[in-house]
Amino acid sequence: MLTRLKIRNLALVDSLTWELGSGLVGVTGETGAGKSVIVGALKLVLGERADKGLIRTGEDQCVVEAIFQLADVRAVNAVLEEVGLDTCEENELIIRRIVGASSNKQFVNNGAATLGVLKRIGQNLVDLHGPHDHQSLLSPERQLTLLDAYAEAGKEVSSYRELWQKWREAADEYEEARASREISDQEKELLKFQVEEIDHAEIKPGEEAELEERFRRTSNAARLGELVAKSLESLPNLEELQRALGELTRIDPALAELSEEAAGAAVQLQEIESTLGDYLGELQLDPSEVHEVEERFSLFESLKRKYGPTLDDALELAEQARQKLASSENREEYLGQLKEAVDQASKKLRAAARKLTTKRKKKAPALAKEIQSHLVDLGFKQSEFAVELPPREEPGSHGFETAEYLFGPNPGEPLKPLRQVASSGEISRVMLAVKNALADQDRTPLMVFDEIDANVGGEIARAVGEKMASLGKAHQVVSITHFPQVAAVAHQHFLVEKRVESGRSLSSLTEVTGEARIDELVRMLGGGEGEQARAMAESLLK
Repeated sequence: MLTRLKIRNLALVDSLTWELGSGLVGVTGETGAGKSVIVGALKLVLGERADKGLIRTGEDQCVVEAIFQLADVRAVNAVLEEVGLDTCEENELIIRRIVGASSNKQFVNNGAATLGVLKRIGQNLVDLHGPHDHQSLLSPERQLTLLDAYAEAGKEVSSYRELWQKWREAADEYEEARASREISDQEKELLKFQVEEIDHAEIKPGEEAELEERFRRTSNAARLGELVAKSLESLPNLEELQRALGELTRIDPALAELSEEAAGAAVQLQEIESTLGDYLGELQLDPSEVHEVEERFSLFESLKRKYGPTLDDALELAEQARQKLASSENREEYLGQLKEAVDQASKKLRAAARKLTTKRKKKAPALAKEIQSHLVDLGFKQSEFAVELPPREEPGSHGFETAEYLFGPNPGEPLKPLRQVASSGEISRVMLAVKNALADQDRTPLMVFDEIDANVGGEIARAVGEKMASLGKAHQVVSITHFPQVAAVAHQHFLVEKRVESGRSLSSLTEVTGEARIDELVRMLGGGEGEQARAMAESLLK
């Protein structure tokens, strides 16, 4: 859950530290007091792009820091490990966002992170719903995902998607081969010529580098011979040198060490002389060998000009040409093999789809019944709800069927798809009913409801609050609300107020308890300061 939210220089907030508990947390305040700042701060933490207009007037940057205490850190740590950031210590996650006039920075566990990382992590942290954030509930794909979560069909979904991907790849390969045109006789002849010419060269691995070295030597043999001869002529007369040093040493023993050094040098010079002699012998190539090297080198250069720029390119071209010829000469057999692969993949896919469909059909009525029971609690006393699974024309990435949630708020009226329900107040309550039905399957630790009760009547507000409080048993729930009925059932109640200091507007957030909470509920009831209003506020808390 979110344990602490720090905000500095964001909109009307100069400095704020918000410490939250578990369960349902209510946030109230007059219109324009700054309640939206909380949602704005959370959106920054979740990786939403920042508007420079959020920075408090006169300041050069704003800072938001969120500290989460997570019961299960596996999903978050998996992302952090993947991008090379420190994982959560003692299940604590710290996200810090700095928005400046010219640059933005974000940190996760004190390590620099990207907005993409914040978004990936945020998917495992917060489920945020505003008055218009129910649109995702209208998507058939989202509806199917919710049903799969309720049916605990994660294993079947994963297996199906893996097989669907393999089937799709096999089908695409078959269609591509089937749609490819037959090559003409002229093209076949050209391909055959290319393959034969390249294969005839019998190019061996590493041969080109060795041949280049031999060609360089043979083409410069005369000059190399001259240089070797000159080097041999330059070597000193070793016998005379050693004889002279021997006589010097006999006359003056002090030169004995120099004589020994000269003897060592003489050995080295003899080795040099021997090596140069051998090298000179190698330069005396047979004319036929020289011709062979030149011919081979010329062949390689020709192949590179025609099929290169490298010999590897030429070899790759020959292989591609070979495959084209093979597929052309054995086209029907080749297509048959691809079609067989598609049929086998389709067979496995259908088997996986049957398991998934069976589980969905078994759980769809139960999900509809549970959602309907929550809708009754939310004021739809005679409503109907159904989950249908119309089949797809062809297999999709999510299965052989789609999902359609049908809702009939009024008796005697036909059920309609949710996307055809016009009232945002109705959709908000349906969304709340769905969330309650899936409370045990939803692993998101924090749910934020930003005035989703704005379009419901006062008589329904208490039921909405109780449903949020019920969600608070499995999740931390933050509800930003104008309804005292909702605020009264919150486990914690915070008040956002706006004041003016030194000519500047400031927003503050404080927890209200006891008489202060009753005062806020009285304000929300609009009943003035009378005893009757206070009695009504007190009754709401009971």
